[in-house]
Amino acid sequence: MAVIGLGGLGHMAVQIAHAMGSEVTVLSQTLSKKEDVLELGADHYYATSDPATFENLAGHFDLIINTVSAKIDINAYFGLLTLDGTLVNVGAPGEPLSVNVHYLIGQRRSFAGSLIGGIRETQKMLDFCAQHNIVPKIEVISADQIDEAYERVLASDVKYRFVIDISTM
Repeated sequence: MAVIGLGGLGHMAVQIAHAMGSEVTVLSQTLSKKEDVLELGADHYYATSDPATFENLAGHFDLIINTVSAKIDINAYFGLLTLDGTLVNVGAPGEPLSVNVHYLIGQRRSFAGSLIGGIRETQKMLDFCAQHNIVPKIEVISADQIDEAYERVLASDVKYRFVIDISTM
């Protein structure tokens, strides 16, 4: 399986997939987070800015989870799926993604979305994470750093979640 993006959602997806026994590949714009990727449990790491990535990994994945909340060319990733493979979108871009169905129907590929489970599913996930010592990587900030944190999010300068110390409010 592959995870697109190594941000707040992506770094958790890598840890959970690894704990579930999956061979995990991270697909990120650059290779700048390689050390983090391997520490989180990924087996492979490729830069999507390199066109060879899409050639070398064509038809490789049963499952791809897109955690990116920016607009990307989602169609480019459909070619990485196997026959009957599925790409699940969990990131929420601010503008619509354009999907070319021809990338789906020729290989019986699926495109799905997910937001969150109910209370029972959430509790199962929390229990699983506790059992496998899966925790988010966070940076605690004070309330007066919110504007700076927002700018850092836009610049992709977060590893991997900001948490606001409520006592500074």
